Amino acid sequence: MAAEFGRDFTLNSALQHGMLPVIRAAHDPDALLGAYNGLYLREEVQMEGLVRNIGSFARFLEAMSYSHDSVLNLASVARDCHVNRKTAEGYLEVLEDLLLGFRLNVFTRRAKRELASHPKFYYFDTGVFRANRPSGPLDAVADIDGAALEGLVAQHLRAWCAYSSDPHELYYWQTRSQAEIDFIIYGASGIHAIEVKNSTRVRPEDLRALRSFGEYYPQSQRFLLYRGKDRIKRDDVLCIPCEEFLLALTPNHIPH
Repeated sequence: MAAEFGRDFTLNSALQHGMLPVIRAAHDPDALLGAYNGLYLREEVQMEGLVRNIGSFARFLEAMSYSHDSVLNLASVARDCHVNRKTAEGYLEVLEDLLLGFRLNVFTRRAKRELASHPKFYYFDTGVFRANRPSGPLDAVADIDGAALEGLVAQHLRAWCAYSSDPHELYYWQTRSQAEIDFIIYGASGIHAIEVKNSTRVRPEDLRALRSFGEYYPQSQRFLLYRGKDRIKRDDVLCIPCEEFLLALTPNHIPH
C-alpha cells in the first residue's frame, strides 16, 4: 500500500511501474517488468506444467489486459486468443491460483433494481497490467492510463480489506442501464462507494452513478477519486485527489 512507502510513493511512478518492491527498486524498472512478465508469468507457468501451450497462454495474458478494469466476457477473450472457452477458463484459474489476477463480483445486497451479473477482472499489479497491455498507434493512451489508475486503486482497496481487522468485501456496482460505480466496500465499517476518474476536474456526470447509489443506500459513504488537487464536497460525495487518498489509506481507516 502507498502508506507503507510514505514519501517514496508517487502516483505517476506507481501508474507506470506498479507496486512490486523489486520493480520499484530496480535501476531499469521497465526492463525488469518485461523480464518478470516473460520469465515468471510465462516460462515458470509452463515449467510447472500448469499449461500445455505457452503461445496460447501468452496470447491469453495479452487478451486479459484488455479486460483489466472491465466486466469480463470470457467467450470474447477465448476468441481473441484462439482457444475454446473451457481452455480460457482454465487459464483464468491459473492466474487466480497464482494470485496474478482476481475477479470482482457485483454488489447485490438488498438490490432494488436489476443489476449486472458478470464479474470484473483486474491484474494484481498495475505494472504487470502494463507489461501485458500492447501500446501502439491504435491504443489510446488515455484508455490505458485510466485502466491503470482504476487497477491501482483496486489493488489498494483489496489490500485494505485483507489487512483490516474487521471483515470487509470488495465489489463493484452496475445496473442494467449501465450506471456503474467502480468499487463498493461492504463490511463492519459500513458501505463505501468509490468511483475513480482519470481527470483533473469533477464534472456533474461523474457524480451521477454515486447519486443513484445514494438513493438506494442512503447510509453509504460516497467518494470520487480524481487527478485534481483539491478536496471538494458535492451532492454528499467527497471528491479527493487520488494520490492523497491512497497515501492516507491504512488498515481500519478510510480517508474522509
